Amino acid sequence: MNVMHWGAAGAIFAASAVEWVEAFTIVLAVALSIGWARAAGAAASALAAVAVLIAASAAGLRFVSADMGAMRMIIGLFLLLFGLRWYVKAVRRYAGRTALHDEAEEFRETREALDHAEVRAAWIIAFKGVLLEGLEVWLLVVAMGHSLDWTQSVSAAVLALLLVIVVGLALRAPLTAVPENTLKFLVASALLAFGSFWSMAGLLGERAAWPMGDLMLPLLFVIYAVCGRMLAARLRAPLPAGAGVGA
Repeated sequence: MNVMHWGAAGAIFAASAVEWVEAFTIVLAVALSIGWARAAGAAASALAAVAVLIAASAAGLRFVSADMGAMRMIIGLFLLLFGLRWYVKAVRRYAGRTALHDEAEEFRETREALDHAEVRAAWIIAFKGVLLEGLEVWLLVVAMGHSLDWTQSVSAAVLALLLVIVVGLALRAPLTAVPENTLKFLVASALLAFGSFWSMAGLLGERAAWPMGDLMLPLLFVIYAVCGRMLAARLRAPLPAGAGVGA
């Protein structure tokens, strides 16, 4: 595996881990109300639906005969849009403009909602929570599958899932120790790096757009990461006294 392959696998693993942590928090809250067997059944049903979707996507894309440059550009633009959403949220959280995502608070709110829910409603909550998080993983696997073998893409997402399950069951508590905002920021920077690389390579050709080849990927990642932290610091810093609109 080259630099691009390792970077893509790492991005899938880290992004998937974030989504699985959020899904596990919901399943844990439901399990404490209706039992682990029912909650695990709901989670397994949702994961099966995501697995079928991934398999169908892989089979469908194998039959798509599209221009490789156009495919790269489209996937690159998708990654830019997907990464930009996480990037903006993470920068705003670093700057104190948006509250940090609190897994403990989400766990508490889910528990309160379940206090008056029936077993069937609780099962649906667990199923829906895992399915929604799984759909984001599916989107990432499909997009990153462009540069990785499908087996590698799926393996990275599954490895993240297994790690979250093992750690979550060991702790039996919301994974509040996970630095989610930092992880999302780093993943967003990686997605933006891949998105920039592929969209420009698809538009202009890889050699014309990036003479340094795959070595541009870590450089783009560093640029996005540094600029994001600088922007967060700038947004956090108060304006100088007497500064006007035109300052």
